[in-house]
Amino acid sequence: MSKLLMPKATAVWLIDNTTLSFEQIAAFTGLHRLEIQALADGDVAPGMQGMDPIQNGQLTRDEIARCEADDQAVLKLAKSDIPMPVVRNKGPRYTPVSKRADKPDGISWLVKHHPELTDAQIGRLIGTTKPTIQKIRDKSHWNAANFRPRSPVELGLCSQLELSTEIAKAIKAGRQPLAEPIVEDHEEDTMQEPTGWEGLS
Repeated sequence: MSKLLMPKATAVWLIDNTTLSFEQIAAFTGLHRLEIQALADGDVAPGMQGMDPIQNGQLTRDEIARCEADDQAVLKLAKSDIPMPVVRNKGPRYTPVSKRADKPDGISWLVKHHPELTDAQIGRLIGTTKPTIQKIRDKSHWNAANFRPRSPVELGLCSQLELSTEIAKAIKAGRQPLAEPIVEDHEEDTMQEPTGWEGLS
């Protein structure tokens, strides 16, 4: 739900530029009626510059006129077409419960294949903590013997774009990637042809 921007400054503008009652302004701004009275008297925030809610798209002139004509009417916040900024949570990324057990495998793969990535970058990609990454790096993790390094993209822990972006940042910062990609052992046997077919025609 949309919220009013700068309620006190909006209240000051409504006090100075409309005939709305203090109760109506209080209901619209979410402030107490006594606070509206204090703003009007200059006891609170003297000299505060009012903010026009019409100009910023939060009210219309027609809505103000409707409520000025009926002191029992309640102002309604206008719906804005302006996209609101997306607030990104700075905490660790959410990982579904079903995939949390795959995190150590994804971390171990990144540590092995992308030494240029810092612990902070791996933490952002996988949604884990630096102590966990350090334990996997130095093989002191309690379950280290059972790790199966697998790409976090394959595991669904991050996207290819996110991984590529972090790798590009690391290289730009001067950290060197592996000279040659590591080929996993299980990949080497997949293309071998079966033997014993030479004599068949």
